[in-house]
Amino acid sequence: MLRAHVPHPGAGLRRVSLTLQVHPPESGPCCTPNCTVPAAVPAPRVYRGSMSATLVWLRDDLRLDDNPALAEAAALHTPLTVVYVLDEESPGVRPLGGAVKWWLHHSLAALAAALEARGSRLVLRRGPAARIIQDLAVETSADLLLWNRRYGGPERTVDAGLKSWATEEGISATSFQANLMFEPWTVRTGSGGPYKVFTPFWKACLAGAEPRQPLAAPDQLPAPARTRSGSLPASETLEGWGLLPRDPDWSSGLAATWTPGEAGAYGRLMDFVDGPAAEYGTGRDLPGVDGTSRLSPHLRFGEISPFRIWHTLRDSFAPGALADVGIFRSELGWREFCWQLLYENPELATRNYRPEFDRFEWQPASDAELQAWQQGRTGYPMVDAGMRQLWQTGWMHNRVRMAAASFLVKNLLADWRLGEAWFWDTLVDADAASNPANWQWVAGSGADASPYFRIFNPVTQSKKFDAAGRYLRGYIPELDALDDKAVHEPWKANGAATGYPAPIVDLAESRARALATYQRLKDG
Repeated sequence: MLRAHVPHPGAGLRRVSLTLQVHPPESGPCCTPNCTVPAAVPAPRVYRGSMSATLVWLRDDLRLDDNPALAEAAALHTPLTVVYVLDEESPGVRPLGGAVKWWLHHSLAALAAALEARGSRLVLRRGPAARIIQDLAVETSADLLLWNRRYGGPERTVDAGLKSWATEEGISATSFQANLMFEPWTVRTGSGGPYKVFTPFWKACLAGAEPRQPLAAPDQLPAPARTRSGSLPASETLEGWGLLPRDPDWSSGLAATWTPGEAGAYGRLMDFVDGPAAEYGTGRDLPGVDGTSRLSPHLRFGEISPFRIWHTLRDSFAPGALADVGIFRSELGWREFCWQLLYENPELATRNYRPEFDRFEWQPASDAELQAWQQGRTGYPMVDAGMRQLWQTGWMHNRVRMAAASFLVKNLLADWRLGEAWFWDTLVDADAASNPANWQWVAGSGADASPYFRIFNPVTQSKKFDAAGRYLRGYIPELDALDDKAVHEPWKANGAATGYPAPIVDLAESRARALATYQRLKDG
């Protein structure tokens, strides 16, 4: 069941139902890896004939800073249309989850205000992207289309088709590298194939040229293009899109936790640089402290570029103090690796990366078990605190994500796709590449996957990484009366944890069942 229709934890929830070679991502002009943008504000490219109007199509790049497509448009000084298309209709494009819709509403509102302050305007349209961009190009007499590249299979198909149409119509179409530092086709093994293991992938990335310097945001943008009748092109309204939750409105915790938009992203980066970055190597594992960047939702929407993050960290720390920064950079590397996996495997969210897992004996999760996991009522505090944090804030600490995911797919033996779908609907940073790649990593079916015998013990995890129970108590008030020892195993507290459920499964028994199931797969 999707979040937009799910009651608060404690009420009944139904099961999520599921249906579930090296070349540039697009055909057409200027789609190859050498389409990069230099660090300074670039001089415009030379296009066919004189440009009368430009159309910039923004996708998951909702920012002015380090936005090559916008920088190009600013340098051309021709009338400009900036458009965002809410496309949930093109074949294969995955509909957005409820938490992401909430974020998108506020991010687009912030972007519209920023564009207006620079003399431009954001046009909003909803529907199949290719048709809408074609119609808008005709309406505004645009002879140049600009966008930043994306890497999912259905999205690349849309972009390639649009470039073909533009060529037939005599319109220039140019794409740029903006959202990945290392595009998938540029990082290959010695035999020319994609990497399947993270460590050699990241070593290959670091062995090449350093990511380019980010571009400054344009101070001013060209005036909005007009239609042939002299009017501004029509725009839908954010309110009309209905992205915000209603009846009930479950977003108060999200609003209290996050500031969507480019300014919020930059503020989050500066808070990280001034605080947790210097001790990231240890702080990142402690869910009870503010030890991570929390930049993931801002990166997911492209409110800040990885190039900006990379160079801000480089410029903020002396070379000898970069060990923890290097660990954080490797997390950026995991993001890049996940996008390479999706580029090579467009069905990553629905198909096992390792096909032998098609024979894995997943057990049908009962409604009671799945609801307990979703609501944070499994009886294991580390899992439950994480799932409640997810519901309240749209985010979960990464170590806790691993424990919660492991509990679902290994202790309950539920199909990883059930968990992936729930996270897709409830995470504000639900990312088309990282979400399925990480679920498959935990399940053992993915690339560079967690070994089948690695089963996270939620009790051991909380004792090691939240010894005083600060994180646990922060999301499970039923445990407030327990001491620092009992808080990790409340079923041993002789009823002191009033209202907290007993464990829904025995850890030792479920671990043995999981290992036996994985062994049967291994034995063939």
